[in-house]
Amino acid sequence: MTVIEPHVERDFEPAPEQFGRRSQAWKNRLFKTAMLFSMFVAFGTLAVLLVDTAVTGWPALNSQLLTGLPSTLPEEAGGRPAILATLYLGALVLLLSVPIGVLTAIYLEEYADRTRWWNRLIEVNIQNLAAVPSIVYGILGLAFIVRGIGVGRVVFAGGLILTLVVLPTVVVASREAIRSVPDSIRQGAFALGATKWQVVWRQVLPAAIPGMATGSILALSRAVGETAPLIMVGAITYVAFNPELFGPYTALPVQIYNWTRQPDPGFQTLAAAGAIVLLVIVLSMNSVAIFLRNRYRRQW
Repeated sequence: MTVIEPHVERDFEPAPEQFGRRSQAWKNRLFKTAMLFSMFVAFGTLAVLLVDTAVTGWPALNSQLLTGLPSTLPEEAGGRPAILATLYLGALVLLLSVPIGVLTAIYLEEYADRTRWWNRLIEVNIQNLAAVPSIVYGILGLAFIVRGIGVGRVVFAGGLILTLVVLPTVVVASREAIRSVPDSIRQGAFALGATKWQVVWRQVLPAAIPGMATGSILALSRAVGETAPLIMVGAITYVAFNPELFGPYTALPVQIYNWTRQPDPGFQTLAAAGAIVLLVIVLSMNSVAIFLRNRYRRQW
């Protein structure tokens, strides 16, 4: 005799794995939404600042700003001494930071024995110096370079301080570029009888130059926009003559800051125009760095 059991409807209960997948999907969506919101806030704020600066400073962006001397009258004021001093500082930083940074990177990557305590100390100090605020470099420069050595509040002192500010960045970027060179290139050169220096000079450095150049130019663009250390080492706010290497000077960021402090609205327009000039200089350097990276980058 067959017994027929009554049909009972049961609710379908999803497996725990499905709950886990749904929860993970919601977490991914929330994280993506948070990232998009953060990006929107960052780029939106930047766009507002750029548009406001461009609209405010466009009327004063003329030849008078680029070739004129500072003045107490906004319609006669210009920023030629500050622009020239900024270019001089950039050239000094490039001439001082690149050789020292590249040679330091070569030593640490190719010659240094990492079991020695002094080599480990150098690496730790380089990493720590990269995080030191620039105003600290300005205070140290005022104490040891301007007053201690007796260089004075001149363009050369400002270049030395900015070199110290960006030197850790140049060293780190150069080391990463050297590390990216495959070790097989070194081994092949050694197998052909090349010495250690010949391997570094003829094989490693040519392959690492694009990365080194990119890091150096990006570090230089940071140095051009620095204000705090230059104020500490003598970038006074009013210079009515072209700067010299061992003479008084001001820099474009300091000049912009000085204009913003003036109550006359005309100086506010000049400050915005000076910010546009400084932005063009920095973006030009970044563009050169991007070009070098894309043009000479190698795929190993």
